[in-house]
This record gives sequence, structure tokens and C-alpha cells, in this order.
Amino acid sequence: MTEQTGQWQPTACILCECNCGIVVQVEGRALARIRGDKLHPASRGYTCNKALRLDHYQNNRNRLTSPMRRKPDGSYEEIDWDTAISEIAAGFRGIADTHGGDKILYYGGGGQGNHLGGAYSGAFLKALGSHYRSNALAQEKTGEYWIDAHFYGGHTRGEFEHAEVSVFVGKNPWMSQSFPRARVVLNEIAKDPARSMIVIDPVLTDTAKMADYHLRVRPGTDAWCLAALAGVLVQEKLCDETFLADHVTGVQAVRTVLAEVPVADYAQRCGVDEELLRAAARRIGAAGSVAVFEDLGVQQSPNSTLCSYLNKMLWILTGNFAKRGAQHLHSSFAPLFRPGGVGRTPVTGAPIIGGLMPSSVIPEEIHTDHPDRFRAMIVESSNPAHSLADSAAVRRAFADLELLVVIDVAMTETARLAHYVLPAATQFEKAEATFFNLEFPHNTFHLRHRLMEPLPGTLPEPEIWARLMRELDVVDGAELAPLRRAAAQGLPEFTEAFLAAVGANPGLGKVLPFVLHETLGPTLPEGLSGAAALWGLAQKTAMTYPDAVRRAGHADGNALFSAILDGRSGVTFTVHDYEDDFTLITHPDRKIALDIPEMLAEVAALSAAPAARTTADFPIVLSAGERRAYTANDIMRDPAWRKRDSDGALRVSVEDAAALGLSDGGRARITTAAGSAEATVEISASMLPGHASLPNGYGVDFADGAGGAAVPGVAPNALTSSAWRDAYAGTPWHKHVPARIEKVLADDGLRAVG
Repeated sequence: MTEQTGQWQPTACILCECNCGIVVQVEGRALARIRGDKLHPASRGYTCNKALRLDHYQNNRNRLTSPMRRKPDGSYEEIDWDTAISEIAAGFRGIADTHGGDKILYYGGGGQGNHLGGAYSGAFLKALGSHYRSNALAQEKTGEYWIDAHFYGGHTRGEFEHAEVSVFVGKNPWMSQSFPRARVVLNEIAKDPARSMIVIDPVLTDTAKMADYHLRVRPGTDAWCLAALAGVLVQEKLCDETFLADHVTGVQAVRTVLAEVPVADYAQRCGVDEELLRAAARRIGAAGSVAVFEDLGVQQSPNSTLCSYLNKMLWILTGNFAKRGAQHLHSSFAPLFRPGGVGRTPVTGAPIIGGLMPSSVIPEEIHTDHPDRFRAMIVESSNPAHSLADSAAVRRAFADLELLVVIDVAMTETARLAHYVLPAATQFEKAEATFFNLEFPHNTFHLRHRLMEPLPGTLPEPEIWARLMRELDVVDGAELAPLRRAAAQGLPEFTEAFLAAVGANPGLGKVLPFVLHETLGPTLPEGLSGAAALWGLAQKTAMTYPDAVRRAGHADGNALFSAILDGRSGVTFTVHDYEDDFTLITHPDRKIALDIPEMLAEVAALSAAPAARTTADFPIVLSAGERRAYTANDIMRDPAWRKRDSDGALRVSVEDAAALGLSDGGRARITTAAGSAEATVEISASMLPGHASLPNGYGVDFADGAGGAAVPGVAPNALTSSAWRDAYAGTPWHKHVPARIEKVLADDGLRAVG
């Protein structure tokens, strides 16, 4: 395939979970021009400023172009692919044979929009007996998933485009997006006098400025605010009693606890005027439809799982489910979590939720003499040495591993700790997709075709995994021959042959992605062999949601798979009716199960719980990892992509700046129990006294190609602690780190440089 220079080619943005459709013009290997794709069924031409600068990712001067092997002195040498694959497969096989495959930990599965390669990792891991996994979701969403699994067994998403009242809890969608056409929808809400927006956030964010009700809680007190809102709904009889009687169990236990919530006291604790709080609750109770979105502002703060429990009360108690503009369960093309994937980690006994162990315990699971410690690790398209809490502890733990292999496009902070680094093709040099398919009633899937050949020396992840599997020699090639012949004849013939082969040898199903890659993959259009795994997912989707798939225009799994291959701008794969929401509840009675005893005990305990976690030594709450206009994720390593805030300023309140003698553009030292760093100061009225923030995505190094290297801004996790984490899900408190801020004098800075 040659680059189609000058032609507009569809693909997608890869900088947040929306993965908005874009079209690009390629010149050589550059993404020369970028705009929104009007044919994309979800984003419909919408995009934000970040997508327009994706060439800084594609043509990152720090790209890897050869497998790298670490030498005894810590430096790296280039090796050929055959050597790398042979040595890596032998290394993992040796650890599995000596210590057991469960001593191998897998981290990652792809970054934003980079999920297709991760679909192939499972075959290799199963072949070795490895089953422990973690990724960024285990730093964010596992508490919410735990609540969702108890309530109804799936994930919900609000239909904000049509909601009368939209509630954002620890969420700034103007900046972080996360649902289709976010800024268009927010503007529509703000301009419509019949609609309202409620924001719960200590920061006066862009979204909060648009809100009708800004409940500006003190940092870390969201649970008291949410409990008070739910308490008002019960105490003022604003619940939808018909909905609760027909579709919810466990209501009385919840009602009993919420009836005792001291609303006035909790309003005072969280710093929100009681009448404003009551007015917001009444607006929710009176609305024809309500949609709610919680995000990292509460999911990475104290009481995060409890907050997930309480904020869902706002729409469940008021019956805002299974109707236009409300909250919905939705279809999934591939699950982000493994249903029933529970258990405990081998060393610390931390909870495994949805198949993911908490990222915060990874150092403790490695850096120990426990016989069940992890001895090897594979990291795919992720950078845990930078992104996990207490990055210094992570680096120390990784040094203990007998084998660490990283698959990535660049020599990341994690890659520089690895024994082997395998260079991947970028997201625009291979077939790629995202499994963030979260919308209702229309849900979409987008298989992106490659825009150009992989950079010489690099490989797409599906091919990397396939080579590792071939080296392990797990599958007898003779068993695949009939499937290869059938695939060459067409999808109906392949389907028949596949069912017969798996029926005769169920073991093939355990390594299904590899089987599909080796048999169906070569028959797919050029550059799409990595999409073979989607065939199995299409069959499962068609069986799970048959009516919704047919409404979307696909007769069966093969028809859906063909539409995915052909739909360059993405396809709608399910179309649901609103009453389908009830059928998507996994409980046998198809009802929401509201009573979670552990959470109700936590609600009752709030009255005696401390609302503040700062100390005299660390009196300020630091939010480590704020999303801003020019922050995305670690894949954007080239600082030139930012048009402003090049140093990632430390935002402080006007009051704190005056008390500490800080000046706008000056320097300050921020210290926590985990570490210390210097940052440029930005004085902002958006911050409450006692609250400061640092942006995400900074503190990664970048070689400028002339022998120099830049590390702009502060790596937030040099300041966070893995010990500060949620009791139920283990999610870290990145957004609530007790800190001390001090002015840096000019001569102090000179001494530091010297």
C-alpha cells in the first residue's frame, strides 16, 4: 500500500476516549491537514483543538525503529526481530516452567484508541498460564465498575444530548470531552432555558462557568455533598415511587439510611450553601430526564467508590432510566472489564475487580521476597513508570523483575527499565480500533485503516503477538490448514469450518485471536490482517444483541464484520429501543439491586468521618493530573505540540498566592510525603484556597534530535503515594494529595541549577 498523498483519508483522534472521527491529508509520512469527519456516525464532524496537532505524535523524533536489548552495563543494543522474539519467548517460557505462569503480569492493552493489539495479548498469556492483568482503568474506573456490577451488571452512560438536567461530578467535559460532540452539547444545554446543568467540583472549571448550579465542594468532600443531595430526594419525597416499586430492589434499606442524613451539617462540611444544594436536588427531582457523569475528580479522590454509589442514587431514585435523555445501559463490542473477573492479588490480597488488579499495589506485588511475587512483566502501549502513583517506588520494583518486556513506539520511561523493547507501528501505520463503545441508543465501532506503511523496523502489535505465539509452538499448524482453506473461500465457509474446528478441539477457542490472525487474517484486504480478531467479536455481538444488531442493518455476525471492514468512517453496530435497558440488566429479575450493605454502612459512617486529610506540614490539597487545553496522554511526548502552558504551571488560588508570597510566572517548590518538585506558578481565581493543581502529561523527556533533551513540567506521580488509595477498589488518590508549597527565590533557583 502506498501513501495516498493529497487525498482526504478517514481515521480517528487518539487523545481521549471519544476517538472522534477525523479525515487527514498525508504528505510523505506527515499528517499535513486534519479536520473532523462529517461521515463519522458518532462525532459527525466534531473535533477539538487537540486532534489537529496529531502529527506531533505520528512524527515523534523519538520513534524506535529496532528491537532493543539491555546490556549488562544498562545500555541498549539493537537486535534483529528473530533474535528478540526467540529470546523473549524463551525467557517467559522459562519463568512459567520454573515459577508458574501466574508469576507473569501483563500491564496495558493499548492507549486511547489503540486497543486492537491488546486483543491478541490474551492468547500468548493463556499459553503461558498468566492471568493477572492491570491497566489505566484500574487507576480510575474499577470502583465504579464494582458498584455497577452490584446494581445492574453493566456500564451506564448518560444521554446528555437530550437530557433536561445534566449532572457532572468531578468532571469537566469542556476540556476532557468523553461523550460525543461534548462542547456542542454543553453549549446547547447552556443556551436552553428549559434545561439545566449541575456541576459538583471544587474548581471553577470551564464547564462549571456554564452551569446553572455549581456545587463548589471543598476538595475531597464530594461524598458529603452527594449524600446530602440523595438525602434531600428521600426526605422531601422527590423519588419516583412507581419506578422504584416496579424496577428496583433494596429500596427500603437505602431509604432508611438516607432519611437520617443531616443535610444542613453535610452542606456545611462540604462548603456548599444548603439552599443551593437543596435547589439542585429539587431540580433533579422535578426533571423529566436526568443524566449523570462521574469522572476522575471523584474517582481518584477519597471515598471514590462511595461517591460512585451515591451519585447513581440521583438518577435511580428519580427513575431516570430507560427513557430519552436519561441514563442507559448500552451494548459493548468488546468488554473493557471481564465480568466475574474477581479475586485477590497474590501478595497483598488486594481486590481484583473486572479482571484488573489495582495498579497501586504493583510495586508491593513485585518488590518483596514473597514466594508468589511477580517475576516477569509485559507492558504494552503504556508507561506505568510514569503514570502510576509513587513512580520512584515503581521504578525500584521494576528493577527486581527477572524479565521486563515493553512494546511501544518510543523509548518511554518504562522502556528504559526493560530487558527488551519491541518497536510498534504507530496508530496511523496499522489497522486500529477502540473498544470505548459506550453510547445509547446508537452505538458505533470504528476500524481505522492504516494511512501509511509501518516505519521500517517496526511491526503492528498483532504481528508481534503472532510471532511470539509461533515461537511458543502452542498450536499445531496442521490444525489451522482447513481453516486457511475455508477462509480463502469466504466468510460463510470459514464460519462453518471454524465451528467444526473448535468443536473438535475446544483448546483453539482459548487462543482464538491467534487462530483468527493466522487463518482469516491473510484473506483480509491489504493492511487489515490485524482486524481478524474482530470477526469473533462481531459474532459474539450479533448473538448478544440480535435485535439491536439487525436494527442497525446487519443480518448476522458476518454481515456486521463485513460492514466494519468496509466502513472507513465507522459503523453503527447496534440500535436499541429505550425499553431494551431493562433487558440489559444482568440480574435474573431484570431489576436494579440498590442495597449494597458495605456502602450503606459507609454512608452512615460519614457523620463521624473526618472531612479533611491535610496536616500542618502538608496543608494544601494537590490535584496531580488536571486535564487542560494542551494535555492528553503520555503518547504526546514532543512538547512542541503545546501552544501554551509549555511548563505545565502549578495553579494556585489568589488567597494562597498572597499568603505564600507567590507571583504569577514565578517559581514554587511543591512537596508531598512522596517527593518534591519545582514548577512555574499560575495564580488563578478558579482554585479554592487550600487547593492547587498540576496538569497531566508533563514530565516525560524528549530528545530534540540535536543531542539535547527536554523534560518540560513536573511528572505528577513523583509526588503521589500508592499508599493513599480507595479501600474497596484500590484506586489512587491522585486528585487529593496533601502538599506544602513554598516560594523559590531567584538565588535558590541558581543554586539548584548549579
